Amino acid sequence: LGISGGKDSAALAVHLRDRIPEMEYVFCDTGKELKETYDFIDKLEAFLNKHVIRLPKELEGFDENYDFDHFIELYGGYLPSPSNRWCTADLKLLPFEKYLGKDQVINYVGIRADENRKGFISTKDNVKTVFPFIEDGIDKDGVLRILENAEIGLPKYYDWRSRSGCYFCFYQSPKEWKALNKRHPELFKKAQEYEKDDFTWRSDGSLQELLKRK
Repeated sequence: LGISGGKDSAALAVHLRDRIPEMEYVFCDTGKELKETYDFIDKLEAFLNKHVIRLPKELEGFDENYDFDHFIELYGGYLPSPSNRWCTADLKLLPFEKYLGKDQVINYVGIRADENRKGFISTKDNVKTVFPFIEDGIDKDGVLRILENAEIGLPKYYDWRSRSGCYFCFYQSPKEWKALNKRHPELFKKAQEYEKDDFTWRSDGSLQELLKRK
């Protein structure tokens, strides 16, 4: 089961823990996640009483340089964006697909019953994709109940942002970027350092310009 660090994948892990005791839990770590995300993964790991495998670090033959900074250099400073999500492709999907290997695998995906999206579906012949929340009719409220009943709750970053992901995720709204600057000014500064010339996280200008807006 791939865990993103968000509420849905975490709730799915809780939902299936006793039903599928031999489940393997996998977290694709870009190395640029929020501290709140890592704390939440640790908390979930304790509840599951099982190690959450960190990819790509725990992949056989893993190269220590396989991280965001390696790829940003490879792409000549070109930042990922909604139209070119190389971060997802190179740092999440590719390591996960490699981890799946050639064995017969059932991949459980945390798409809720009230969502209209497909999520990640492997094209490998040896991988069968299953959607337990859809099969069991579990919606957003159901996900929240699962986490509350397990006394895990929501990741702390939901206090100020709407999704999991890297601290510099380009899907953040202006309000969320400003909240990052307030809560983690050192990370906001690092995000600014990635911006060069026309390579900015947002299409409407640099982060410095964003801070000047009301």
